[in-house]
Amino acid sequence: MTLDTLPALDRRTALVSAFTAPKGFGDQTLRERRADAIELLGGIPDPAVLPARELAEATARVLSQPGLPALQYSRTEGIPALREWIAAREGVPVSRIVVTNGGFHGLALAIQTTVERGDLVAVDNPIFPLFLRGLELSAGRTLPVRVGAHGIDIEELSGLLKGGARPAALYTVPDFHNPTQGSLPLEGRRELVRLAEHYGFVVFADNPYRELRFSGRAPKEEPFNHSERVIHINTFTKTLGPGLRLGWLVLPESLTPDIVALRSRQDSHSSTFVQAVVAELLTQDPGLFDRTLDRARATYASRARTLAEAIDREAPGAFDVEVPGGGLFLWPRLRDASVDADRLAADASAEGVEYQRGAFFPSGPGTDAARHLRLAFGDTSQDQLTEAAARLGRALQRQRA
Repeated sequence: MTLDTLPALDRRTALVSAFTAPKGFGDQTLRERRADAIELLGGIPDPAVLPARELAEATARVLSQPGLPALQYSRTEGIPALREWIAAREGVPVSRIVVTNGGFHGLALAIQTTVERGDLVAVDNPIFPLFLRGLELSAGRTLPVRVGAHGIDIEELSGLLKGGARPAALYTVPDFHNPTQGSLPLEGRRELVRLAEHYGFVVFADNPYRELRFSGRAPKEEPFNHSERVIHINTFTKTLGPGLRLGWLVLPESLTPDIVALRSRQDSHSSTFVQAVVAELLTQDPGLFDRTLDRARATYASRARTLAEAIDREAPGAFDVEVPGGGLFLWPRLRDASVDADRLAADASAEGVEYQRGAFFPSGPGTDAARHLRLAFGDTSQDQLTEAAARLGRALQRQRA
């Protein structure tokens, strides 16, 4: 008997029981720990770089508008002013923009629209694991593809496709990948789009860290925004604040009606009020978003360097650690194979520093993620990062004693 042939109640029970219990985020953050623990767990923006005062002023202006339109219903696609601002920044027609409740909501909509039950989906390996939780909505099967310093391995993907793999979709984080921090170069993006168009799969390009580039500028060309086979997902979570729960999709014209139809049968639309405040913030001072980004980039670049240098100083020779080109994480690798990575995490917790173990991130075999640590630095001060490295060094010494 298959899921489709079960009675309706049994089918619902089987579906819900197939959902995995949340782990790796909730269990890390809710368990008891030292009161003075330093948490390097999540990609959380620093409150000091968020435009709180400007958001408050924008809120006051929105609430003073005649008729209070921000407190009324609005269109499923999002309010025009915000969609127009996003479309101009992405360089696409406004008809291709749908506003979402953050990035993960955009992923869920993309999965439910394009992935049939049991479909094969190519995914990053290692991977941002919440995507796998979202994929459970369609009981999708995964095809892991290695990710390295230059993003998802296009050559490996091409080989899998030539060997007969036929995914319905592919998921990747192309800029400052979570967790590896690799970025897919322009030629790799072009080739990924070419493969998607040739083999007929949809690319989910999940890009929450794109704007957090520490130096230089992103290429002017973005192939992901100019293909009928790509859904480009982004969010204000890392730039204006996760509590806003506001993101967007850049959709192929052919998929926009389907996404809107699905959304209209769920939550109808994102908060009109939040959309209106953010639109007011971004349109009344056109330079504010980039000034906010400049402040964030300088802060995070400095913290990334501070943490990397402190690790090298406190645990000399123990890790391969590189300062990434952007994002909110380091991804150091243990050099000594005799060091037990799980014990190191436990000893580090006892010393008062918490981080995500790399073993949490693989989507399949063929990765050394278990030898890595994912260290988040976004909302942690320079002094705390230095102390965290000292505690990590002491934890390492417990095994070497």
